[in-house]
Amino acid sequence: MNRSNQSKIGRSIIGESIPQPPGADFLQLRPKDAPAGGLADWLAERFRAAISDGRLPIGSRLPATRVLAVELQVSRGVVTEAYQRLTEDGHVAGRGRAGTVVVAAPISTSRTDSDGFTRMTDGVVPEPGLEMFDAMRALPARIDLTPGVPDLAAFPRAAYLKAERAVLTDLSASAFGYGKPAGTPELRLAVANWIARNRGIKADPADLIIVAGVSQALSLVSQVLQNDGIDEIAVEDPGSLGSRLHLQGWGMRTPPIPVDSDGLRVDALRESGARAVVVTPAHQFPTGVVLDGERRRELMQWATEGGLILEDDYDAEHRYDRPPVPALRAMLTDRVIYAGSLSKILAPALRIGWMLPPAQYREALVGAKRLADLGNATLPQLVIAHLMEFGELERQLRFVRRRHRQRRDAMIDAISNHIPGATVHGAAAGLHLTITFDDQQIDDRRLASATLKLGVKTEPLSWHYQEPRSPGLVLGYAARTPTEITEAIATIAEVLR
Repeated sequence: MNRSNQSKIGRSIIGESIPQPPGADFLQLRPKDAPAGGLADWLAERFRAAISDGRLPIGSRLPATRVLAVELQVSRGVVTEAYQRLTEDGHVAGRGRAGTVVVAAPISTSRTDSDGFTRMTDGVVPEPGLEMFDAMRALPARIDLTPGVPDLAAFPRAAYLKAERAVLTDLSASAFGYGKPAGTPELRLAVANWIARNRGIKADPADLIIVAGVSQALSLVSQVLQNDGIDEIAVEDPGSLGSRLHLQGWGMRTPPIPVDSDGLRVDALRESGARAVVVTPAHQFPTGVVLDGERRRELMQWATEGGLILEDDYDAEHRYDRPPVPALRAMLTDRVIYAGSLSKILAPALRIGWMLPPAQYREALVGAKRLADLGNATLPQLVIAHLMEFGELERQLRFVRRRHRQRRDAMIDAISNHIPGATVHGAAAGLHLTITFDDQQIDDRRLASATLKLGVKTEPLSWHYQEPRSPGLVLGYAARTPTEITEAIATIAEVLR
């Protein structure tokens, strides 16, 4: 064999002269599988199937049209047409430099899948499972109005660094070992002082348990109550979808108890037969109503008769137009598990919260915390304790209250100007407000999807209902500037038109 033939064979072996068959590694797409004349239809359907069965969860990015066209050896117009059909169906949306992103799951029949997602024939996921809920929260948007997020740009970096240096300077070597599952004595003392000053709760620091936010408190309580034979915890309706998913993730049933303008309906709670309930009495999520005096007395009477209250002190510190509301735990100690956190005061990234249980549950809850993670990281606890001890947390709260109020006012003004037919709820406190619409034909899930296509992320109110009610949107304002808020509300109005 001459050198020329040997060279040709060598190039063939390494693939230089062998044409590659059309196909893409992405979803193992092969154009030869498509019916004649139906490439765009076939491609769109393959993407729909992948989104529906979870191979492309919400937040996934599709390949660039030019890249995929080259790999499939088809015209770019075929890929563009397939993407356009997915966009029109509401399954994907363009995100500029971020590319084309999955925003909703298509389905063909109404069912509840093994992954916990409830899927409907209209092609919209009305109540996402935990993974999809997290994916939606992580999805980038030009203006993100996700509720429950404080002004993250206002985090006191200089004060935190100063406190961190002070803690590390004085810290003994032994403090770098494993901490106590219930939390450091320093932070438990600081929290006891904090809730005494700000929430009227008298607590022995030894009774407090430091947890990774209220979500972990719910998880630990679920485990302990199940050991006591309680397999359901009633929840407010509407109420936090995230909290409900955490409870359900630990095997708890969550019977809905309606909320009206006075808060949780205790008569409905009695009728449900539930032995435990989660409430947000200071600023109900998502409606923003305060549990009024008569309902408080009814709820506490229910608890003294054997019920257990899990008090999520949600948004209690963020008040603008009303006086402070006392915590239930301040009035009833033996039947209330109190929980709070720093997520709305400083930042969710800290993952520091606290739980104050009745004496009969404390040992079991500390045991569950030990098995969960051996206790929160010690160093951040000591830094937060230092911030609390030297008054930095009060200063930070006063600072962000002013900023949050300005942004709340900007959102109310924008709604009044652009969506005058909407009713605003819960504006006197908190980090979000809720709007509802008189037009019952509005599908708030489709509305949220359509605004997301235009770069504005909101949460449909129906996510937080178990029983159907008026459509609406839950709109966080604390993390956005007044200009961004005005632009976002104008975009929602445009979609409504």
